Formats: sequence, C-alpha cells, structure tokens
Amino acid sequence: MTLSLTKPSVADAVAKRVSAVRGVRLRRLPWTAIIIIAAFLIAGVFAPWVAPGDPYAPDLTNRLEPPSAEHWLGTDTLGRDLLTRLIFGARVTLMVVLVALAISAAVGIFVGLVAGYFGGRADAIISRAVDATLAIPSIFVALALAAARGPGAASVVIAVSIILWARFARVIRSDVMSLSEQDFIAQAKVTGCSRARTMLVHILPNVMNSIMVLLSINMGYVIMLEASLSFLGAGIPPPTPSWGAIVSEGQNYIGVAWWVSITPGIAIALIVLALNVLGDWLREYLDPRTRDTV
Repeated sequence: MTLSLTKPSVADAVAKRVSAVRGVRLRRLPWTAIIIIAAFLIAGVFAPWVAPGDPYAPDLTNRLEPPSAEHWLGTDTLGRDLLTRLIFGARVTLMVVLVALAISAAVGIFVGLVAGYFGGRADAIISRAVDATLAIPSIFVALALAAARGPGAASVVIAVSIILWARFARVIRSDVMSLSEQDFIAQAKVTGCSRARTMLVHILPNVMNSIMVLLSINMGYVIMLEASLSFLGAGIPPPTPSWGAIVSEGQNYIGVAWWVSITPGIAIALIVLALNVLGDWLREYLDPRTRDTV
C-alpha cells in the first residue's frame, strides 16, 4: 500500500509567496515617482506662472548667494535665481523630450510593424539597420551635428531621433512576430483584411503595452542625453536655461557655491530615477503573465 504526498512542496510555497508579493507590488502605485514626474510636468508646462522670477535677468550684486528665504535654491554666477532657472530648464527639457520621443516612436513603431509582419528580406534589411544604429553612440552623433549646424534644441532632437527609433523598432518587431502567429491574425487574413488594416487594427493595439513602457523608460534616457550635451556645450546654448548647462556653469565654483551644480544634478537624478521606477512598474503591471497573478 502506497501513501500519496499531499503536502505542498517547498517550490510551490515559494512560488505562492513570490506571487503574493508581486500582487501587492502591482496594486501599490509608485506614488513617490508619480509625484516627482507630476512636479516636473507642472514646472515644464506652467513655468511662466509658477517661477518666482525672470530666468534671464542678471543681478550681479547677489551673485553666488547661498539658499535663503529670498532665493530658495540660491543664485548662479550672474545672480539669477536658481529655482527660476531650474523651472524654465524643465520646460526646455520637456519640449525636447516630447518632440524627440514623438519622432522616434513614430518611426520605430512603423519600422517594427513592417519588419515583424512581412519578415523575409524586409526584416533582414531592417534588422541590420537597427543593429548598426544601436552601435553608434548618441553622444557622437550629437557632437557631429553640433559641429556641423551649431548647438541647439534642433540638433539635440535630430541626434536623439537618429538613434532612439531603433530601440522602439527592435522591441515592436519582436512583439509583432509573436502576434503574427496568433489565431486572430490568421482569422483576419481569412476574412479578407488588407495588410495595412491588419497591422493597424489587429496588431498595433496589442503592442501598446510595450510602447507605453518604452516611452516611460526612454524619457529618462533623453533627459540624461540632453543634459549631457548641454553640459558639453553641444546642447541648448546659453542663455537659455538648461539643467546640464547650469551644472556646467557651476563646476568652476563647486568649492564656494556648491548649490549651483549640485541642485540641477539632484533634479536630473530624481526625474530619471522616477521615470525608471514608473517604467519598471508599468512593465510588470501591463505584462499579462504577471497581471494574472494579482
């Protein structure tokens, strides 16, 4: 006579524990990250109304003043209010991010749909183009554009768009190839749907989860790239306020006026970290395999 083991195994217990913890994480919104992103968006959209002063007006009598009740974050090398310049810098950064992501996402999604759906020679050519593009450093492209046409927001947008579309195309291509094998795509073909309608109506809505995650994660990448280029003098030219340019302006005074460089550096770190946290949360929440465990 044999006895059947009814006690759950250790692996099953661990799997249930992991599932429960994951469910709690998915139900709990990343409020700290959301608040930081909301503050960034409010500053970028309503900068002229929420900023306490003029970001361009110098006041040499108050240059390099430390944080005080009058200037909450201190003043820069020309006596301009640092909080005001950070708020307007968020506005400039937001404009660059939105335009660059809109162009990159549009091109990358279209290319990814074509490569994943048609396959064959089109997929091979596009895949090689994606690999070659991802091998080029974004900084190199931006510096080359700055040398050719001068620094500015347009140079940053073009440099980001040249590189970033490939990130979208690679992920969307993979998702489309997986979806193309599903039964509902075969049924759409049998009912006489054109290729364009199949891609736009049946495939595109099913890759929106990946698109949302890519947008949230790559926003942080674009912010870092724009700040880096402005720091090197190849991004937003002065006197337009830019977080990277403010860090660059204050690096020679770090010993006597640390707030000029440290404050925008903290702002960059916070918004990039918040966007990455939100992107990770979205990736888990929008994943059907993870969402089924909630």
